[in-house]
Amino acid sequence: MKAARLVVLTVAIAAGGVAAMLAGRSEKPPEVKVEPAPKAPSVEVLVAKTDITMGQTVTPGDVQWQEWPVSAATGNFIRKNERPTAIETLSGSIARAPFVSGEPIREAKLVNAKGSGFMAAILPTGMRAISTQISPETGAGGFILPNDHVDVILTRRQTDADKANNGGDSHSSEIILSNVRVLAIDQNVEEKNGQKVVVGKTATLELTPGQTETLALSQQLGTLSLALRSITDATKDTPKTDEHQSNHKTGVNVVRFGVGTMTTPK
Repeated sequence: MKAARLVVLTVAIAAGGVAAMLAGRSEKPPEVKVEPAPKAPSVEVLVAKTDITMGQTVTPGDVQWQEWPVSAATGNFIRKNERPTAIETLSGSIARAPFVSGEPIREAKLVNAKGSGFMAAILPTGMRAISTQISPETGAGGFILPNDHVDVILTRRQTDADKANNGGDSHSSEIILSNVRVLAIDQNVEEKNGQKVVVGKTATLELTPGQTETLALSQQLGTLSLALRSITDATKDTPKTDEHQSNHKTGVNVVRFGVGTMTTPK
């Protein structure tokens, strides 16, 4: 009997050891707690809730507060902790330049119209807006869009005195204004609905006061044409000033009896 009890006890001990070993293997490893990364400091800034087009009047529904990293919030951003009533304050302002959805609002691109029209609001200080008639032939085939830069060319018939001196019928052309910005074609101030061509009857140009006098006089002297400039050329010309435009002279192609010659106006 003692031998049998020893055998049973030995088997029980072995079975218990096996069970303990299996139980130890089935236990899940202890979970490693991952500490959350520290949150970067942020600040609420005013951004465009939807796309805002140039000339559009800003309403409270067009803007909203949004969390923004403090390190990326530059000084010209509008912060809620500094100006909590900015949405109400800026309501009614006119966008001088477009905003895309989510873009921070900057006051440099807004103007308080104070009841004026949007064209007067988007004009830079000291500049004037003046319109001139165009056609597909004189407006680069309709490919000139608002915010493009153009040269204004005057083509006119020679005076009777010039005809007497030179003989025959002749015409001359010259660039009277260089690198001026197109504000609008008819009443369109920006490209809309993906349009690539705007065929209009008038182009509104951004000019200095002296340039407006030049353009108004030239409209009575002959035919005006707009020459579209490349985007890369628009920033390479000399600054637009009245003195520069009044002293600016270019070569003139004078056509006599079907033969063109280049001369320099005095």
